[in-house]
Amino acid sequence: MAKRLASAAPVPLDEIDRALIAALAEDARRPVSELARLVGLSAPSTAERIRRLESQDVIERFTVQLDARALGFTLQAIVRVKPLPGQLHLVEDVLRRIPEFVECDKVTGDDCFICRLYLHSIEQLDEILSKVTERAETSTAIVKSTPVARRLPPLG
Repeated sequence: MAKRLASAAPVPLDEIDRALIAALAEDARRPVSELARLVGLSAPSTAERIRRLESQDVIERFTVQLDARALGFTLQAIVRVKPLPGQLHLVEDVLRRIPEFVECDKVTGDDCFICRLYLHSIEQLDEILSKVTERAETSTAIVKSTPVARRLPPLG
């Protein structure tokens, strides 16, 4: 399935689409029969709506959300990464290969990347960053709390 171009017109969503997306974001494992009841449609109509939202790339995938603390990751860090001259693509490749980096955005400004990583302990930080610092400058902040967790963008 081809990705929508950034310049393509946004997909219009009605109230039922928005309600379905919100319900799936809350629990993507809900049965279609329960989703149908929530949005006031038949199960076949609800399943067709979901298929349409997938074919329009509004819904990209269904996934699982883990509690990193339950897996022993006691710390999160945000790392700003500024590649040394000529190292941009090599740094990007290094970041992709380090599994502790769970998220990374390429951004404008002084830093080229803003990354999130999970750590079992603070001692891991130097070990992980040493894989990056030979090709880039880094600046790290330890996450104290997350007042706004990842959420859906406003749906209208």
